Amino acid sequence: QVQLVESGGGLVQAGGSLRLSCAASGRTFSVYTMGWFRQAPGKEREFVAAIKWSGSTSNYADSVKGRFTISRDNAKSTVYLQMNSLKPEDTAVYYCAAVRLRVAMNAYEYDYWGQGTQVTVSS
Repeated sequence: QVQLVESGGGLVQAGGSLRLSCAASGRTFSVYTMGWFRQAPGKEREFVAAIKWSGSTSNYADSVKGRFTISRDNAKSTVYLQMNSLKPEDTAVYYCAAVRLRVAMNAYEYDYWGQGTQVTVSS
């Protein structure tokens, strides 16, 4: 089992920045691809970004490319999502997720999920 705990969400004005963190425990963090997903009210959960277990490869949704950056610190068993130039449409609950030794961008491919952290961007 892998336990994931997100933090760093909050209320920010449009154009502002937030940094989300996701701390993992329970298994060897360095063999898990880590992903960030988000879900807005009334919408399906959508992919935001993912980073390979080694940190060598990352992928982003088109809607966040150039604004969001995913990174990881395997020594701290933590993955981050730096969000800049935030827009009201970025408002959602953000979830981190983990899958072992595969690169994945679909929610159904991930095995472990955090409880989510709310991000609200005001206009």
